Amino acid sequence: MNAPVEPGVEKQLIRALGVPSLAANIVNSTVGAGIFALPALIAAQLGTAAPLAFFVCALAMVIFVTSFALAGSRVSLTGGMYAYVETAFGRFGGFIAGVLYFLTAILATSGIVSLLADTIGAMSPLFANRPAHFLVVLSVLGSLAWINIRGVQSGARAVWIVTIVKLIPLFIFVGAGIFFVRRADVLTMSWPGASALGRSVLILLFAFVGIEVALIPSGEVKNPTRTVPRAIYLALGVTTVLYLLIQLVAQGILGGSLGKFSAAPLAEAAARFLGGPGRSLLLTGASISAFGFITSDILSSPRILFAFGRDRFLPQAFAHVHRRFHTPDVAIIAYCTVCAVLSLISSFQKLAVLSNVAVLALYFLSCGAAVQLVRRDVRADGPPFDFRGAWMVPCVGAAISLLILAQAKRQELALTAAVLVVASAIFFLQSKLQPKS
Repeated sequence: MNAPVEPGVEKQLIRALGVPSLAANIVNSTVGAGIFALPALIAAQLGTAAPLAFFVCALAMVIFVTSFALAGSRVSLTGGMYAYVETAFGRFGGFIAGVLYFLTAILATSGIVSLLADTIGAMSPLFANRPAHFLVVLSVLGSLAWINIRGVQSGARAVWIVTIVKLIPLFIFVGAGIFFVRRADVLTMSWPGASALGRSVLILLFAFVGIEVALIPSGEVKNPTRTVPRAIYLALGVTTVLYLLIQLVAQGILGGSLGKFSAAPLAEAAARFLGGPGRSLLLTGASISAFGFITSDILSSPRILFAFGRDRFLPQAFAHVHRRFHTPDVAIIAYCTVCAVLSLISSFQKLAVLSNVAVLALYFLSCGAAVQLVRRDVRADGPPFDFRGAWMVPCVGAAISLLILAQAKRQELALTAAVLVVASAIFFLQSKLQPKS
């Protein structure tokens, strides 16, 4: 069975992304500010067994990305997981996938904004208080809203600038720090309880997600049946190795005290072998990475509100376009406002977990879509990525997503469920009110 015919506007896109560029895009979307703080949060949960959570998380991601590869090689439309789910389950399924993506994005961005304010507070005592935290949050989101309202090119230029430099401090941390690691702190490991390990994987998943963002420009990928699988495996391998090295270096230098430095663990570790300049470098790197993530997200995610306003799922005001700059100004302002509120009333760790709950629900839908696409033998631009028993992998992926979701607290699950119930009600109400052609 063939995939849906590409819309006329989709055919105008140029398929220029190959394996290196798509893999780089995935790594860029995945490696963000979270890894600057997560080593301490995981160490606080698991102690010396923290690296185990990285292995478990990486294994789960292998199953997930294999499922995405199966779907991505069969559906080459722009939209990534949204397109996979819509092709497999129809318009309502696609809408729910879009809502989950939006929920994931806005919670993640709010958490990163809060982390950025905490990092700046660690850099200067002047900002280590609640009023200064409030000022940083408003300044960052206000300035980025202004930049993006003035034009998409301004937003894209800001993304490129921060992307170029955000990985350098991490490479320096690993390259220099590995020579100062104490073997006893790295090799000593005790088996943690299943509950602690599960909760840690739920938290750590925040550092691995990002593939769903990088796969959105699927309509611009060359030979997607080969490029998508190769790129996501290459990117996952690079990311996993980098994350493990970061955790091992931090743990091998700070030992049992790693979990105590929740705000800036890598900066504290760097200070032990590079002194004050090392601490400043990692704090600056964390700030740049956080700002880069926020900049990239605000360039794209508010467009979901714009699309929902355009399609009358939200008030039409959300689809307003600035008369002079031709940008979705109301959507951008609304998105940044919600981000500011969330980042001021909650912490990075709580928002990261809530974001992960939403992304796991999205992964569950995407794995289900992969099963459906394989079963129906949907095909896009050539022979799809396939192997014997391929349909079993997304089934396992769906089960893993539910298993990790079971580690979430009742309130965290209830919030996501409530959003989906409200979104579903809006969808069906809008469908009934829409005039039939």
